Amino acid sequence: MGEERVLSMGGDEKRGVSPFPFSAGTYSAPRRWDSASAQTSGKNGLYCPTNCPLSCPSGGLVDESVESANTTIEDEELKARKQEIIKVTEQLIESINNGDFEAYAKICDPGLTSFEPEALGNLVEGHDFHRFYFDNALSKGNKPVHTILLNPHVHLIGENAACIAYIRLTQYMDASGMPRTMQSEETRVWHRRDAKWQNIHFHRSGAPSVPSQ
Repeated sequence: MGEERVLSMGGDEKRGVSPFPFSAGTYSAPRRWDSASAQTSGKNGLYCPTNCPLSCPSGGLVDESVESANTTIEDEELKARKQEIIKVTEQLIESINNGDFEAYAKICDPGLTSFEPEALGNLVEGHDFHRFYFDNALSKGNKPVHTILLNPHVHLIGENAACIAYIRLTQYMDASGMPRTMQSEETRVWHRRDAKWQNIHFHRSGAPSVPSQ
């Protein structure tokens, strides 16, 4: 049992024995937290009003700089992952512009599905439909083709999946030697397998992939 202390009840002093092994003394009511007088430690220290050293490893102080650093690292990681999706999409478009079906096939899943103007509203599966255009049009072009992806927006879906939407502007020279520009709106779904990103589905509206003459 703890040592005796004086308890004041209704003005009469009575002696009692404290059931807790605390030092003798008068009872102190919980202190009201005043934000104006909150203690801080350094410019990034925040005072914890509960002063709970058991639940706060820092003894009641929350280090704002640590939280800020963690948030910055996470933001940078997300930016890097999104940039990776944009880059692989640009590589795929480049293979189309160059008429390089081998490079295109490496980036696209064998079961690739798509909706595109050339398919007249039908869902196409596999590479054969696309290969026809590589063999008979894209690979035979000898005029420069330049593509720009405008406002690419990436949705990260877990660690191994992503979706990207963008406007695709294609610049080319027509049969008379005049520069032309055509536009399409595209969405592509990517899946990472064996540490490699592959396009598993796309939807394109607007202009076809093969520039008109």
